[in-house]
Amino acid sequence: MIVVMKPGATAAEIGAVIRKAESMGAKTHPIYGDNRTVVALVGDLTRVNRDYFDQMEGVMHTLRIQEPYKLSSRTTRPDNTVIDVLNSQVRIGGNDVVVMAGPCSVESREQIIEIAHAVKAAGATVLRGGAFKPRTSPYDFQGLGLKGLEYLADAREATGLPVITEVMREEQVPMVAEYADILQIGARNMQNYGLLQAVGKQPRPVMLKRGISGTIRELLMCAEYIVSNGNYNVMLCERGIRTYETATRNTFDLNAVPVLKQSSHLPVVADPSHGTGLRELVPAMSRAAVAAGADALILEVHPDPDAAVSDGRQSLTLEEFNELMVSLRRIAAAVDRAVAEPAHAMETA
Repeated sequence: MIVVMKPGATAAEIGAVIRKAESMGAKTHPIYGDNRTVVALVGDLTRVNRDYFDQMEGVMHTLRIQEPYKLSSRTTRPDNTVIDVLNSQVRIGGNDVVVMAGPCSVESREQIIEIAHAVKAAGATVLRGGAFKPRTSPYDFQGLGLKGLEYLADAREATGLPVITEVMREEQVPMVAEYADILQIGARNMQNYGLLQAVGKQPRPVMLKRGISGTIRELLMCAEYIVSNGNYNVMLCERGIRTYETATRNTFDLNAVPVLKQSSHLPVVADPSHGTGLRELVPAMSRAAVAAGADALILEVHPDPDAAVSDGRQSLTLEEFNELMVSLRRIAAAVDRAVAEPAHAMETA
């Protein structure tokens, strides 16, 4: 249930609604939009009397939310959520399409800084790179860990690009949040509810990837775990799902982009690298995702994909990434949008 406040409702009126709802046993989540404020009521609502709120000062009306993902629903918040990253240097969820790019794995300090400079020069506004790597085989490269986080921070200092990287376990959250600007929850951890609650209790933005066999509804319910713990800065990432099709690594569900935009106010990110698993297909699906309404792309890029320690087959070369960025600007313009441009580097390495 949500209590929709009138335009111009005062802080005192909003506070009165919150206090009354909590006295009835509800948990409250005030959501401040551009045009209106709503107070979402969740939890045990058996004692909540809607008629009481309809008569309170500053209240326009009350509305029951039919979707189980109460706080992530577009019914609760019609306006798009726009997430500010690194002191508003990057804004995800607005009219500009944000491109996050970098290697699957951080391999060395030199490698990540070289790639950071290259993807920024091409137009990326966020640097991706894995320090902790969940791999199918326990014998494969598992990431550099803390050292990888330190190298990512060095790359941010050298280029000014904010950093996104994966966190795999609850106990890693404080450490990863110290170095990263956006925390990624990987597909394998979409339903790791303890981890979702942990990232929900810290302020860094979170990108939640759809599980390998996860439905859109399940993705939204997992986002609800994060939002209900206080962190509204959540992005939903379509990265391909497992089907009977074997021509590509995964089946990139492009339908998910407009469906999620219709169902939720949270920004939507597309990952054509994992969605296809084949670098020659990444450009076409990247352009298609922008045309479909994605707020951001996350792409794997490597100067020598054949020598990459992980996911080389789906990684673009630096030249291919540069060419893709040129075409993405044309696609964005065709749908009355633009590709976000990087800010000037804070320092050079």
